[in-house]
Amino acid sequence: MADQSTWNGWRWQASAPSAASQAGTGAKTEAHEQKWEGNNTPLSTVHVCEVGGHDTSGAGTEKMPFKTALRALEAIKGSDTVPILVRKDLVEGFKPISDSGLKKGRKLYDAAEKKRAKAEEEAAKKAAEKAARAGEDEKKLEDAKKIVLTNDLGMTNKIKIAKLAALRGTRVQVNGWVHNMRVQGKDLMFLVLRDGSGHLQCLLKGRLCHTYDALTLTRESTVRVFGMLNEVPAGKKAPGGHELVVDHWEVIGKAPAGEENYENQFNEESNPEVLYNLRHLVIRENKASSILKMRSLVIGAFRAHFDSKGVTEITPPLMVQTQVEGGATLFGFKYYGEEAYLTQSSQLYLETTLPSVGDSYCIAESFRAENSHTRRHLSQFSHCEAEYGFIDFDELLQNIEDMICGVVERVMADPLGAQILQEINPGFKPPARPFRRMPYTDAIAWLNERNIINEKTGKPFEFGEDIPESPERRMTDTINEPIFLCKFPVEIKSFYMKRCDDDRRLTESVDVLMPGVGEIVGGSMRISDFQELMEAYKREGIDAEPYYWFTDQRKYGTCEHGGFGLGVERFIAWLLNCYSVRETCFYPRFPGRCSP
Repeated sequence: MADQSTWNGWRWQASAPSAASQAGTGAKTEAHEQKWEGNNTPLSTVHVCEVGGHDTSGAGTEKMPFKTALRALEAIKGSDTVPILVRKDLVEGFKPISDSGLKKGRKLYDAAEKKRAKAEEEAAKKAAEKAARAGEDEKKLEDAKKIVLTNDLGMTNKIKIAKLAALRGTRVQVNGWVHNMRVQGKDLMFLVLRDGSGHLQCLLKGRLCHTYDALTLTRESTVRVFGMLNEVPAGKKAPGGHELVVDHWEVIGKAPAGEENYENQFNEESNPEVLYNLRHLVIRENKASSILKMRSLVIGAFRAHFDSKGVTEITPPLMVQTQVEGGATLFGFKYYGEEAYLTQSSQLYLETTLPSVGDSYCIAESFRAENSHTRRHLSQFSHCEAEYGFIDFDELLQNIEDMICGVVERVMADPLGAQILQEINPGFKPPARPFRRMPYTDAIAWLNERNIINEKTGKPFEFGEDIPESPERRMTDTINEPIFLCKFPVEIKSFYMKRCDDDRRLTESVDVLMPGVGEIVGGSMRISDFQELMEAYKREGIDAEPYYWFTDQRKYGTCEHGGFGLGVERFIAWLLNCYSVRETCFYPRFPGRCSP
């Protein structure tokens, strides 16, 4: 098993990527380099944030900057005419790149271009060598077709990789996708199979390596293998600590070779647009697969938390005829000739369950027609929402804090959750309790004291103004701990939020802000008084008639109640330190992207 490749716990790590692989992915990436994936327009100015940017998921825009000057230069093909703006910390704004920074970036860019050119030259050389020995290879393949394998030891039980540890020393059958492969000498071949539950290293010897299928095998082909499962020798590494010594194998479905080969479709440096187009292939990679598994664990942890508190799960309608968060972000459609919308939130429906089943929650999809390209916005997202009856504002905050910390504890206590956290975000630490309480007025003062101006007005913040994402994140990342940002003015919050008794200008509302992500939860106490709700409809210009079923909750036995909504994708982005929420969902939906 000794050669220049080593197993790093997830895959074989070669000393350097092959020139063919580099060249194969370059063409697909290059075609999109100068396009911003949000609207396919060439970049006129490139933004780089050295503390909060990302070279893979970033778009070079102010809201989704790159992390390095090298990536910025790659995006504009080394152009001298496109300005590069750099932000070095979260307090100062973007400024033109310094001469020394640009010089360093160009040096790296030139080196990368030379490396790319060399890779292309090596690939061309190998292609020429391959063409020269085509005849010899053709004869070898024809001879290989004559080798027929037989399963002399017969069939045996089919086992998932995750359950193999208890079967060491026995003969097993495993089905899976070829995740990695490596040939060593003439009579030795290693495969790493993946079946979704784990990875398995397989050892093929002798004639098993000489068949036509063995010589033409490609990554992502599906195979069936039989053999003895052995613990790996001391000092050797393999996934699960064991390997399968294969005595028989067969191909179920062969993946394409040549230009369509899986390894030629994308790489870690591919433009985001390429990765979104090939999302169905990207999710086969280790990180994307692990994020999907973490989604499952997190959603399960939310359900376990609510179940432990006696909160009932509800399945709300997603097609509605009322708004919750403002009409400007509604997706409308015709419902048998009537106007209808995809739901922005299931909150109003959850409120109606309080007299029926008591405290309730849902985990459902919500939709927002916001033409926003920030790294924390999606047009469709998974929404964890809950409503509680007979509580006050302090109890609402306590419920939110208990939920966040409880879910983190459950995920970290799960072996798979702990493993994924260690692999993707090894520096993660559970949030300290209690969370910091910060009134809206204190946040305004904090920003003004640091000369962080309102981007919309170009002036210091004033009472009544909403705090945009960028200054909010600067504040959150600078304070660097969870924040309950509380008691927003009535004018910038939704119609259903209860006013504060001690200051009628404010609402009993809260946003939970997390370092690295920003807002992950929005919540409030709800208006419990019938007349106050009717006045809120009037103030916002909302026709109360379609909301009769919601209004009736104040007529047929009202109570003080409150709730919240949490964006599951944002929660996972915070947990795994992902740059964008687009990484933490299955197939992301955002402006300009509704496929695949």
